[in-house]
Amino acid sequence: MPLIRIWVYDHILASSVAGCIDVFAAANFLWLKRHGNGKAPPLKWRLESLDGKPVRTASGQVLNVDGLISPRSAADAVIVPGPFVADIERFFGRKDLLKPLCSALRYQHGRGTLLASYCTGSFILAEAGLLEGGIATTHWARATTFARRYPDVNLQVSEILTEQNNIICSGAVTTALNLALRIVEKLLDDRVAAEVGRIMLIDPNRASQASYAMLEDEPQHSDALVARAQRLMQKSLQGGFSLGELARLLSVSERTLNRRFKQATGGAPLQYLQSLRVDVAKRLLQKRRLTVDAVGERVGYRDLSTFRRLFKRETGLSPRDYQRRFSLAD
Repeated sequence: MPLIRIWVYDHILASSVAGCIDVFAAANFLWLKRHGNGKAPPLKWRLESLDGKPVRTASGQVLNVDGLISPRSAADAVIVPGPFVADIERFFGRKDLLKPLCSALRYQHGRGTLLASYCTGSFILAEAGLLEGGIATTHWARATTFARRYPDVNLQVSEILTEQNNIICSGAVTTALNLALRIVEKLLDDRVAAEVGRIMLIDPNRASQASYAMLEDEPQHSDALVARAQRLMQKSLQGGFSLGELARLLSVSERTLNRRFKQATGGAPLQYLQSLRVDVAKRLLQKRRLTVDAVGERVGYRDLSTFRRLFKRETGLSPRDYQRRFSLAD
C-alpha cells in the first residue's frame, strides 16, 4: 500500500493540503468501487510536522497531524507544501524549519522516494539542492525571486507541472490538485487518476499558468540602476527599443546593463520589455475598451501579427481569447 507523507508547518494554505487529501480519498473510493469494497484502500497518507504538534495555517485554521516528521521513515511519496506566497522572504530566515526540512528531503530523495511540491514549495526543494541542474516551476509571482536565488535551476514558470529526477513541482496553489492527480497516476494507475479528475472537475490538460501572471508593481530587487531602467522602459512603451540608447541614458555600458539586469531580474532587458508589453496588454484587454489591434499598437507593436504571436507564446491564449476569459465586468 503506497504511503504518502505530507510535511506541514505554520503559515501554509489549508486548502492545498485538504485538496490533495480529497484527491487521494476519491482515488481510494473509485479503486474500491472497481475492485471490491472488501479490500483495504490502496493509498494511505499521514500529515506530519517537525514537533508532532498541530500547525496553524495562513488563514488561522489549525491542522491536526498524525505524528512527527521522521527523515528516515519509509515513504513512497513526500509532499512539501509551499509557504504563503506573501511570506516567502520572511520564510528564508526560518532556519529552525528550513534546515531540518531540507535535510529530511535530501535523505528521502536519496532513498528513491518521490518528492512533490506545489507553489512556493519549490523554494524548499531548491534550498535543499535537489533542483540544481534540473527543471522546476513555482508561483508566477515569485518567478523573479526564484530565478535570482537559484540560477542553476531551469525555471519553467509558465508550466503547471514539471517532473524530473523523481521530483514533481507545480505552480500556484490550486495546481496542488493537478499535483495530487499525478501522484495518484504514478502510485496507483492512470485510469483512476483520470476518473478522479472527471469527478472533481480537475482539468488534467491545464497547460500553463502564464495567462494568470502579472508583473509585480514594485521591483523585486534592490538594484537602483535596474529599477531606473525598468521605469524608463515603462515610460516609453510605445516607442522603439534600443539597448544602446537605454545604456546611454543610464551612463553605463550595454554589457554592464545586461549583467546587472540579469543579476537583478533573472533575465535580459529585452525579456523584461516583452514581459512588460504583454503585462500591459493583459490589463488593457481586461478593460475591453480597446480592440486587440489597438492594444497591440498601444504597447509598441507596429506588426500586429508579431504581437499576437508573442502574446500567445507568453500566455497560452490569443489576445481575443484572453479578453473573452478575463475581461472585467463594466
